[in-house]
Order: sequence, then structure tokens, then C-alpha cells
Amino acid sequence: MKKENRKMAQILLGKEVTASLNEEIEEKVKTLKEHHVMPKLGIIRIGEKQDDIAYERNAVKRCEKLSVAYEKFLLPEDVTEEMVIDTIQKLNKAEDIHGVLVFRPLPSHLDEEKILNTLDVEKDVDGITNLSMAGIFAGKEMGYAPCTASACIRLLDHYGIDCTGKKAVIVGRSLVVGKPASMMLLKKNATITVCHTKTKNIKQEVQAADIVVAAAGSAGFIKKEHLRTGQVVIDVGINVNEEGNLCGDVAFDEAEPIVDAITPVPGGVGGVTTSILVEHVVNAALLKMKASEK
Repeated sequence: MKKENRKMAQILLGKEVTASLNEEIEEKVKTLKEHHVMPKLGIIRIGEKQDDIAYERNAVKRCEKLSVAYEKFLLPEDVTEEMVIDTIQKLNKAEDIHGVLVFRPLPSHLDEEKILNTLDVEKDVDGITNLSMAGIFAGKEMGYAPCTASACIRLLDHYGIDCTGKKAVIVGRSLVVGKPASMMLLKKNATITVCHTKTKNIKQEVQAADIVVAAAGSAGFIKKEHLRTGQVVIDVGINVNEEGNLCGDVAFDEAEPIVDAITPVPGGVGGVTTSILVEHVVNAALLKMKASEK
């Protein structure tokens, strides 16, 4: 019996979302500049981790493209807790800095919880403080959601994927993606399941989903046996495979012939994340400007 030919999945490209987002940011920057305000990002990086340097490079490029200023605060790997806290407090007080990006995880000798929560929530543009996270869980306008989780939602919105009444399964429970993404999808009226390393029958859970957010942090973790037709898959993973190429948490070549829509890696969530970061800085500058006009 001849197998029925099926159309390949729609590829949810990040560049389309980024282009639309960048246009919105440019309009906001124009408004700020009319009021003589230059939005500015403070970047705190400890040590010389290649992943941090690569993300910093992309963030700086995006800032330059969108006429947003930035300043780097580079600290040594063996930095003291006091020095990191002093740097954050300096940026809290800096009138010209509207948002702060702190690269994580911090070196193991530092108290990450204590240090990150030194940052003022108004300048927490990557959702790293407890107050920002509380805002997401309570549905309050407080700080900003982590940029990667926000990028997942922006992709769904851009491509007109309605979450209402859909079963959304998030694979991964980190505070960077899994937990905030689950709350943001819940806010969009999806029914949420969060899977993790201790989840039983994970294949069945993922297969039952209408929307899958893969944030397991493991290359090719989601394979064809996890998937079915009709699904939308958002792949958050950034891994390097045995050949040295970037790949996601989803085995793309296995998934694409099965699912209805999928984000590629690279070319999906990553680029959107960087623009979300810049958008948060610009929004923080707008909020500060409006508050000063009252």
C-alpha cells in the first residue's frame, strides 16, 4: 500500500519575528530620542566563558543595530562577592543605565541567589530576580520575564498559533525557560504539563501535546517516537553535536516530516531572544521617562 505523501512542517523562522520586533523597537527608540533619552544596557560578565562571550557579542551587535547604548563591566573569574554586589549596586544607581544583563551561572564560589537579588527589579531585563519571577507567577507587571521564555511566546504570537484550550507540554523545569514559559502559556489559556528527568512515560506526555516547548538541555532528546502530526514544536535547545554543529533538543530531521510546525536550531528562538533583551531595555527606558514626566 502506497504511503500518503505529507507536506513537510512549516519552519518557524526566527528572522521573521526578529524583523517585526526590531521595527517596533526602532519606533520606541525614536520616541525616546525625541525626549533626549538614550536607552542603555549594562552588561556584567564574570570570567571568559565562550558561551557568555558569544551571547555578549550578539547582544552588542543587536544594540548597535537598534541604536541602543551599552557598557560592559568585566570582572575576573576569582572576583569577590563584595565586588560583584558593588558593581550591581553601582548600576542600580546609574541614571543612564536602564537595564542590566548578568551572565549566569556565576562561578561556584559566589552566592548566586544573594548577588542576583541585589539587582533592582526595574532594571532586571532578563528575569533573574525573585521579584521578576514572582511577577510572572502572580501575573503582575513586575520586572521582566526571562528573554528566552518570552521569545517562545513571541514566536507563537507572530505565527498566529492560538494557545487557547491547547495542551502545552514543556520539557525542562529551569527558571530560565521551563517554569516561566509554563506560566506564560497558562496566561494564554493553554493547559500545561511540565516534564523533567523524573517524569514517567515522557514519550506519551509529549506525544499528547498540541504545543511542545523543548528545553531539556540535551541534544536530540525529543525524537520521532515522542511526536505526532498536528503538533507545533518550539526548540529552545542550543547544543553542539558530535560533528561540531549547533543543534537543538529536538532531532530536527526526524521531527520535520511528522509535526505541523517547528523552529530550527540555529535560526529559531536564539535570534528572537536577543531582540527581546533589547526590547526590555527600551521598555525600561520608556517606563522611567513616563514616570519622570508625572
